[in-house]
Amino acid sequence: MSNNYFDPRLKIFSLNSNKPLAKKIADAVGVELGKSEVRQFSDGEIQINIEESIRGGHVYLIQSTSHPVNDHLMELLIMIDALKRASAKTINVVMPYYGYARQDRKARSREPITAKLVANMLETAGATRLLTLDLHASQIQGFFDIPVDHLMAAPLLADYFIEHGYEGDGVVVVSPDHGGVTRTRKLAEFLKSPIAIIDKRRPKANVAEVMNIIGEVKGKKCVLIDDMIDTAGTICLAADALKEAGATEIVASCTHPVLSGPAIERIDKSAIKRLVVTDSIQLPEHKHSDKIDTVSVGHLMGEAIKRIHENKPVSPLFETKKYVH
Repeated sequence: MSNNYFDPRLKIFSLNSNKPLAKKIADAVGVELGKSEVRQFSDGEIQINIEESIRGGHVYLIQSTSHPVNDHLMELLIMIDALKRASAKTINVVMPYYGYARQDRKARSREPITAKLVANMLETAGATRLLTLDLHASQIQGFFDIPVDHLMAAPLLADYFIEHGYEGDGVVVVSPDHGGVTRTRKLAEFLKSPIAIIDKRRPKANVAEVMNIIGEVKGKKCVLIDDMIDTAGTICLAADALKEAGATEIVASCTHPVLSGPAIERIDKSAIKRLVVTDSIQLPEHKHSDKIDTVSVGHLMGEAIKRIHENKPVSPLFETKKYVH
């Protein structure tokens, strides 16, 4: 797409974590992606070269800190520093997936709060704004002393489910744990459906034990929703519990498809009929599955960038579904 956005000071750059999504965002805004090169020295050190002038520009830098999270985080920090030293007027970090977000509090003695550390590093490097999507804990917004625009994927996922007939009283939107109830209620409002909650106990990290179901799911289609799916243990156990409780059909959804370790194998063997994810994290070929459908957040985030740049409210993006492509 040619550069047809009216303000030449708006520039969008992408690092290596999710270039296909960055291209969709740039197309939605109506600009070309900025020219830059990211490479590694033989010892693994990252070198970045910005190949065009960004002096006085409002730069939007797209990078999900997904696997390998530390490489992508260092790319981001180094690029922010490069932009600052090249006299960018504002440096707006567009982070569809915020890595380390699960380390948002001290759950036990002597633990770090790494989500706060990442926030500190981004600000110290020179970021002037963060645009992100479905943080694991919304309180992470408070870790920043710069503006944070926190988008939600619920309208996009709702649009998918409505198009495929999952709405009304015959559908129950299910949270796989107590922490996701707010997210579940939001999707349920869009689908005009009741909610249920899986009460579970987690003995240790990445191991979940389902206890019981709060709500009526017998004879209903169930839509599980979570912010991310990592090893898929929780979501698959939740699906098994729903099936045992008499659910007629189970589909699942998440914003961030981390899908590490045995996740794909577990989903393929599970009671889940369909898993709907966004492209906040780029899925490599070996993580593709016939059960997975992807909804793009490119147009949503592109619209948010335009609204931020034009000093318009971002709040309409939380309610409407017209930005879905």
